[in-house]
Amino acid sequence: MTDQEEETIEDIIVARDLEKRFEDLTAVDRISFRVRKGEVFGFLGPNGAGKTTTMKMIQCISPKSGGTLEVFGMDVDAHPREIKGRLGVVPQETNLDPDFSAYRNLLVYARYFGIPKREAEPRAEELLSFMQLEEKRDVLIEKLSGGMKRRLIIARALINAPELLILDEPTIGLDPQARHLIWEKLRSLQAQGNTLVLTTHYLDEAERLCDRLVIMDHGKILVEGPPADLIRKHAGSDVVEAARTPEVVARLDRLGLDYDIAGDMLQVFTDSPHDVARELLEVCRHEAVMVRPATLEDVFLRLTGRSLRE
Repeated sequence: MTDQEEETIEDIIVARDLEKRFEDLTAVDRISFRVRKGEVFGFLGPNGAGKTTTMKMIQCISPKSGGTLEVFGMDVDAHPREIKGRLGVVPQETNLDPDFSAYRNLLVYARYFGIPKREAEPRAEELLSFMQLEEKRDVLIEKLSGGMKRRLIIARALINAPELLILDEPTIGLDPQARHLIWEKLRSLQAQGNTLVLTTHYLDEAERLCDRLVIMDHGKILVEGPPADLIRKHAGSDVVEAARTPEVVARLDRLGLDYDIAGDMLQVFTDSPHDVARELLEVCRHEAVMVRPATLEDVFLRLTGRSLRE
């Protein structure tokens, strides 16, 4: 087997010049990417960037307009049924059946995959235990908390033992404890060999979970890589924040340093934070200068801007 053949086998998703056009809008504009077996891959971007549209094409629920897209080595247009049978999908919205208990929701969903009852029942019990919901087995959906519902939706997505799990905002609206529990479960799934693709607006979540990610805007991929590499390349090691005063601006201009404006603060992205901070402390109060590590959120805002997207 050649290296190229082996690499192809290890690619769960391959997109080349992928496009999605609507009448007066190009939602996805000739993007190319690969998702490797066993990794967590993230799609980040502001509203309208094209990430959700890309996910829908991967799920075979929205046809592509151009380019190629293969999942499990199969073309999404030619083999949608086979691909869907090997996927697990966690939607952003809570779409559990309110008339059933947590356990019954899993059993009913198993029918869509033709899973026999003798297999579905122990699988449902196993998944409830895995997501720490065994005590809520017979509770109706309306009696579950938001975190419990999200965990049940993930359990439901695993009922067919998928090879690829697609998660759209998996921890949206959850408190820190619930988010950390779901992070723990997602890492456990990856350790078992699952491949995960996710979108999230929580940049700390992407930084923690993703092996690699892309940041999209206006239908295009701006950058791709491991979070740590993107931070190092686009934001440096540290950020120096200082009050936005004429004195600080003048000192930064004299030093020839680039800076971003963040409301009433200025941000300098640098690998020499203490030197920059020492210079700025000469022209402003001590409490008006702060040094912190650069984050993925810094990269995101630098590349996509700070204006709101509706």
